[in-house]
Amino acid sequence: MNILILGGGGREHALAWAIKQNPKCDRLIVAPGNAGIAQLAECADIDILSGATVVTFCEENTVDFVLIGPEAPLAAGIADALAAAGILVFGPSAAAAQLEASKAFTKEVCDACAAPTAAWARFRAAEPARAYVERAGAPIVVKADGLAAGKGVVVAMTKAEALAAIDDMFAGEFGAAGAEVVIEEFMAGEEASFFVLSDGKDVLPIGTAQDHKRVGDGDTGPNTGGMGAYSPAPVLSDAIQAQVMDEIVRPTIREMARRGAPYRGVLYAGLMIEHGRARLVEYNCRFGDPEAQVLALRLGAQLLDLLLAAAENRLAEMRVNWADDHALCVVMAARGYPGHYAKGSVIRGLEGLAQNAREMVFHAGTATQNGQIVANGGRVLNVTARGATLAEAQARAYGMVDAIDWPEGFCRRDIGWRAL
Repeated sequence: MNILILGGGGREHALAWAIKQNPKCDRLIVAPGNAGIAQLAECADIDILSGATVVTFCEENTVDFVLIGPEAPLAAGIADALAAAGILVFGPSAAAAQLEASKAFTKEVCDACAAPTAAWARFRAAEPARAYVERAGAPIVVKADGLAAGKGVVVAMTKAEALAAIDDMFAGEFGAAGAEVVIEEFMAGEEASFFVLSDGKDVLPIGTAQDHKRVGDGDTGPNTGGMGAYSPAPVLSDAIQAQVMDEIVRPTIREMARRGAPYRGVLYAGLMIEHGRARLVEYNCRFGDPEAQVLALRLGAQLLDLLLAAAENRLAEMRVNWADDHALCVVMAARGYPGHYAKGSVIRGLEGLAQNAREMVFHAGTATQNGQIVANGGRVLNVTARGATLAEAQARAYGMVDAIDWPEGFCRRDIGWRAL
């Protein structure tokens, strides 16, 4: 079959790699792709936020199946446009994607289905929000309501930090995403990610992971889109996973169906675990990045079969076959990230690294210039490895990092520390 993946980051490279392993995939196109993706698939430069453009491209290229990677095309209704044109698509409708596109919407859904989450309040102006923080005190969490590329959340340990975050958001730091602000109770505990597929009715867990949001070793410095991840997440025991399915995920899927917006796609639950129980931090309506990299490496070719089953309402017949191993991903970023960083620096040493089911360098922000791979973003490479133990996966990943010649890049040296 001919398959189109929308997106151009490390997540899409990992998904493309896994799908390419499956013999069902005859032709693979990624739009827009990147320099690494171009080594295994065709890349197409189209506007992935235009439903009409994507539909026309699919019709002209006889595309059988579309996988939507990032959140922006989902919120823009690309899945709706494809479904209306009779093209099989993996990804929720715009109405269902509100679970990520609006923090307040998710909180309303949680309240309606009694899913455990943090106490919250919504604000459309700075002064009432400031007054709320003055009353509630700190620590407290301030979130831009809309999509902010994973960066619109401030965990404020002091009232001053919270008040500054409120002012920044209403002043436009996150654009339209900060036109409304959600303020939440601070939840203590250990954070982890739980991934399920849904076809609107049935739900299938497909893996757990933990990522590292802060830029510096020891979880210090500002938040980022993610500096590394590993799978599985030891904190998510079988008992906690059962609780999450019974109290959070299945009630959410039922509530979305009740609202007339059945959820079809991958649902990524960010969880806070304390005293053996989980509460929902947030939902994402796509694979995490860099969590997708560790999940894809562990799932391999079966990932395509699972995605097709979700898109075709056949999840009830599917099972996940897990290798009893671990995967770990180290993000290499351009110096200065998540602040100002330069593009265009040359990355050397990649050609000498293995690219197989146990070791992969997924490209996130790269381009090709004069035959060389250059940095073209903040998060640039996702160095990912599997091992029989997490320690083995970590050692293998950092061995690959050390073989890459890129003085203008940096990474955290402690990915996996919490589990190890």
